[in-house]
Amino acid sequence: MFKKIAFLATSVLALTTTTQAVAADSLLERINNKGTITVGTEGTYAPFTYHDASGKLTGYDVEVTRAVGEKLGVTIEFKETQWDAMLAGLKAGRFDLVANQVALTTPERQATFDKTEPYSWSGAMMLVRKDDDSIKSLDDVKGRKAAQTLSSNYGELATKLQADIVPIDGMAQGLLLIQQKRADLTFNDSLALLDYLKKNPNSGLKTAWEAPAEEKLGAGLIANKGNDEALAKISAAIVELRNDGTLKKLGEQFFGKDISVK
Repeated sequence: MFKKIAFLATSVLALTTTTQAVAADSLLERINNKGTITVGTEGTYAPFTYHDASGKLTGYDVEVTRAVGEKLGVTIEFKETQWDAMLAGLKAGRFDLVANQVALTTPERQATFDKTEPYSWSGAMMLVRKDDDSIKSLDDVKGRKAAQTLSSNYGELATKLQADIVPIDGMAQGLLLIQQKRADLTFNDSLALLDYLKKNPNSGLKTAWEAPAEEKLGAGLIANKGNDEALAKISAAIVELRNDGTLKKLGEQFFGKDISVK
């Protein structure tokens, strides 16, 4: 029995390794031969990947990926899937790449997947009311009311800075409490807050602090391990898009700011 189990496990491992190797070869081949690359994305995660009023799939990550395709001369075919199944689908070879704001921050993901040159950077950001000039840095947070979800890393940051925590269920509630003067500030992801400020220019809120460059995380296109040559070509295309201003233009379109640089 134990020999059968060991043989089965070895067979599965060999099959997985072979599948990934074939996928790696085929991805590079499709890039070199100007073929079609399949890309997994949610399609429900605005402003990164979503459907506009006409039903077209768009968003920052989607348009960056399309621009990469144009640079490489390949056709991009998006396959929409739920986030929970996305990386598993990539691992299984159902698509070649994932474009969905993935930063590969965990050791488990880093052991299985690789990432291209980042096309966006994000970190913590603090918003306050526009008429409040008393909070300009982290030194000003102590003793002030911070609207935060208790279990988030942003809540932990506010607690570390000795803020008076006002518990909330999510970002929208926190922003509303600041507008109502029931809280003084909130910390959240910079891209999420930039998206809010872009869509709500009359919110009465402003940025008071943003994490320094060295603390920001970069998101890129994700592939299975073993795609080094293919990823190098894709990364080179992303660098070209940054240098020719395409990424800056897309960042300003979706966020009102170039998010391709730290």
